[in-house]
This record gives sequence, structure tokens and C-alpha cells, in this order.
Amino acid sequence: MRTELSTIAIGQTVTLQGINPQHPMRKRLFELGFVPGASIRLLRKAPMGDPIEMVVSGTHFALRQQDMQHIWVQK
Repeated sequence: MRTELSTIAIGQTVTLQGINPQHPMRKRLFELGFVPGASIRLLRKAPMGDPIEMVVSGTHFALRQQDMQHIWVQK
């Protein structure tokens, strides 16, 4: 069952299933390592709650909640 990355709690680790084909950042996210099967661990939220820092295959990223809604993961 796939779930939006935006619904995952801080501290959880999930497996990336895919990215919405209509999302304008899809190609760039793939280039950065957001590929199916990649491990994603959410680390912390910014003081206002957005963006959220995460580790994807050993690299740290910060993404906005609105972009995380287009990334599908499996718990």
C-alpha cells in the first residue's frame, strides 16, 4: 500500500515507491536519488513546520510539505 511521504512521522524510515508523473520536480528528484526502492528517513521539521529534513540513500535533503505530497512511499 502506498502512502504520501507528507503523512509519515518524524523518525520513521520508509521505502520510496514512486513520484507523481505530473509533478514538475519529478525528473530532478530522480536525478537526486529519489528512485523506487530508495530508503527515506525523516529527521526533523523546521521551526515553522516546513520544510522537513530527510536522508535519502545517505544524502540529506529538505523538502516542502507540498512537494512531499507527490512522493509515494511504503512503510
